[in-house]
Amino acid sequence: MTLTDHLRKAQRILIFTGAGISTGSGIDDFRGPQGVWKRRRPVYYQDFMVSEEARREYWEQKLESWETFRSARPNAVHYAACTLERAGRLLMVVTQNVDGLHAKAGTGAAHLLELHGTNAEVECQNCGQRARADATVQLFKAQRVPPRCDCGGLLKTATISFGQALDPEVLQRARRAAEECDLVLALGSTLSVQPACLIPLFAAQCGAPYIVINRGSTDHDDLPEVTLRLEGDVAEIFPAAVQLAVPPLHR
Repeated sequence: MTLTDHLRKAQRILIFTGAGISTGSGIDDFRGPQGVWKRRRPVYYQDFMVSEEARREYWEQKLESWETFRSARPNAVHYAACTLERAGRLLMVVTQNVDGLHAKAGTGAAHLLELHGTNAEVECQNCGQRARADATVQLFKAQRVPPRCDCGGLLKTATISFGQALDPEVLQRARRAAEECDLVLALGSTLSVQPACLIPLFAAQCGAPYIVINRGSTDHDDLPEVTLRLEGDVAEIFPAAVQLAVPPLHR
């Protein structure tokens, strides 16, 4: 069966996305040639919590990429997921990305799990209060002082930093979607970051056909659970297949 055949047949589709789907929106792959990973050592959560210098470095990194994230717009991959949602065939989008582009494209909150959080908000590490990130970023830009909440707690973007545990409730919802789906697609991910990459694999182990689309190798390429492996630009492959699979009335 082709990708289009699988999309036509499935009624409860789980889409797992990684950084490779956002490069078409101008956001560098984190581990790519221009990614932060190549330019700066990431700040670990434990260091952020105990060191003012680590917090300053964290916010400098966020400031460096802020305009890119703020101005980025969804691309054809994000909108193709929305097409499946309108057709009533999308069970869930589970994304590793923190750019918020699935939400910007129109994927509803009931169909979206951001495993690693979002750059669009800041969160207090003490009281848990959240707010839009723009004002906090601009305050840091002006003062270069790591921001704090009104309660005195440390503020960071509402993302999962290195060394920080994933939200167990979000992870549980992702696993539940993996159990319930009848097709799982991994799009633009090297499938190398755990535990996130275990979600599509778990869906396959529960019996769903598993399709991997990526430019470059992934850690799941040689696994027997993979039903179909497509090499190439996900922005060319996936939206075209969705257009063929979904009747015009539902696009």
